[in-house]
Amino acid sequence: MHELEPFYRWRDYYIADEDEYSPFFGREYSEFEFSTTIYNYYIHPQWDEIGSPTLFCKLIYTDYALGFAVIEFIGEWNDCIHNDIMYLKRNITEKLMQNEVNKFLLIGENVLNFHASDDCYYEEWFEEVNEEGGWLVGLGFREHVTEEMRRAGVHHYILMGEHYDEVNWRTYEPMGLFTKIDNLVMKALPS
Repeated sequence: MHELEPFYRWRDYYIADEDEYSPFFGREYSEFEFSTTIYNYYIHPQWDEIGSPTLFCKLIYTDYALGFAVIEFIGEWNDCIHNDIMYLKRNITEKLMQNEVNKFLLIGENVLNFHASDDCYYEEWFEEVNEEGGWLVGLGFREHVTEEMRRAGVHHYILMGEHYDEVNWRTYEPMGLFTKIDNLVMKALPS
């Protein structure tokens, strides 16, 4: 797992630790010291802590004018034991929402498992962004993770699967990806 780096191709557009509104502003990273683990496996030092021992993220892009953020994840999303959604919402997304971000693209390619609890934080987050015309989209989650999220009812709050998983997000520039996802969301809304 230590070789799985967060997506870095957009660093010319955005760097979270240089963004004064980012929850990671001022963070310093080591390229050589691997000290963070998920269970007994070291992860790359570029991943950021959210407060959970099993789920880490990287804020890879934010556009405050469009109210759009892209967050990539690694690890095990465990709401059952660690209440990861609470940490994500309270420590990361609420700070972004204070600065008018209401559209969140969650990249889950490196999320290995999902363990559900109740859906209160998902519902709360969805209602808050929806009031402002925003959305939550999950992209690239593994099939078994998406299925577990569906069984837990998370798909009522985070749009995922179907057309979203067909998007090869790594081939887009940030604005192109935003446009693509926003168009998919608009098509999914009831008329």
